[in-house]
Amino acid sequence: MELRFFQVDVFTRRLFGGNPAGVIPLDRWLDNAAMQRIARENNLSETAFFVSEGNHYGLKWFTPTVEVSLCGHGTLASAFVLFNELELGRTEVCFETLSGLLNVAQDGDRILMDFPAWVLEPVDKIPKALVEGIGMTPMEVFITSSKDNLFAILRDEAQVRSVQPRLECLETLHPAGVVITAQGENSDCASRYFAPSYGIPEDPGTGSIHCGLVPFWGERLRKKEIYAYQMSSRGAELYCEHRGDRVIIGGEAVKYLEGRIIL
Repeated sequence: MELRFFQVDVFTRRLFGGNPAGVIPLDRWLDNAAMQRIARENNLSETAFFVSEGNHYGLKWFTPTVEVSLCGHGTLASAFVLFNELELGRTEVCFETLSGLLNVAQDGDRILMDFPAWVLEPVDKIPKALVEGIGMTPMEVFITSSKDNLFAILRDEAQVRSVQPRLECLETLHPAGVVITAQGENSDCASRYFAPSYGIPEDPGTGSIHCGLVPFWGERLRKKEIYAYQMSSRGAELYCEHRGDRVIIGGEAVKYLEGRIIL
């Protein structure tokens, strides 16, 4: 069996920036164990698989170690491949996922994703593993209602940049990944994201966490449109808008490679 494979750099307009995602279009679903093995072999933060299902596409995402319920850059990369490689001229697509139906559309050079907004709840007792893991005590800490991401609010962008994570500490916070964020110097918000228990030491550019960052910083800054910068070594730019219970997350993408996987 041969499978087409694309690798796309997402949330960037240049190669070797943003977050690389693997994309594998399928005629029919492989079993989850096979998709997990492929994702582990690719060793990217996420590999996306999609299958045509009538008037929409089914979409799944796998890290090197586990299937995840929401992935921004894998979704944008999948839409990019559809719009630019498989169905030229197409500008809109609906994906059915573990997080429900996700609508994605081309808008000039950017691809816009319509994602659910996350509700963040304050954490009264800051976990010791979080403080030890980022090497400082955050000003505030929040957690998603699903308990799968902690948001640590830091003083400024310089603090976000300075963090040298102790991943062995952050890993013990599973199932929560860790977002560190502050108001940006040249952006509305700056962030970094660590998810070592999911096989992702530091994610270069994470669409999904902006489901929480955009409503949070939108309220703090009294803005609906948020320009976000993720401060990984590769850097990632996201153009977002808060719309009630939804968040529009946009970005650009560049194809890095195309090939075939032989199973």
